[in-house]
Amino acid sequence: MNVRMWIVAGVLQVLLAWLAQPVQAADRMKIAMMDQQKVVERSVAGKRALEDLKSYSTTRQKIIDSDDQELKELEKALQDATFSEETRKEKQEQFRTKLEAYQRRIQDFNREVQDKQRGMVADFAQRIHAAAAAVAQKEGYTAVLDRGSESTVKIVIYNHPSVDLTEQIIKEFDRQNK
Repeated sequence: MNVRMWIVAGVLQVLLAWLAQPVQAADRMKIAMMDQQKVVERSVAGKRALEDLKSYSTTRQKIIDSDDQELKELEKALQDATFSEETRKEKQEQFRTKLEAYQRRIQDFNREVQDKQRGMVADFAQRIHAAAAAVAQKEGYTAVLDRGSESTVKIVIYNHPSVDLTEQIIKEFDRQNK
């Protein structure tokens, strides 16, 4: 019976030592933080992409505003009591057709802007990850976590400013994306 207890105790010691190894490895991990949104907003390529997206949206909005103005003018013309019944029906049909086209255009433009924005986000995520990996490898970090924001999932609740690599990543991102 004593021999059996010694064997169990020995196995338990080996098992505990083996389980403790990941904890020791975690002690050697060097983790940093970054803010991807700031990289996009402060980098040269990010500012340019955001400006392009804004310009793209503004152009689309001008078209929508023009269509809106045309619809208001048609609606106002429909209020004119001097039209014959036939002319009024033609104007109402014209208004209905333009209104449907206007609504489709708004949906199409919104979809286009969202698609362009999604493409930009995906592209920048890959390029930011490459810059973050380069900085992390250079500085000896095991992991870099995105801090997140109020509009996205906030992953990191607190971090000491000394482990924030955002500025270095912005510089590396600009260097890689001239």
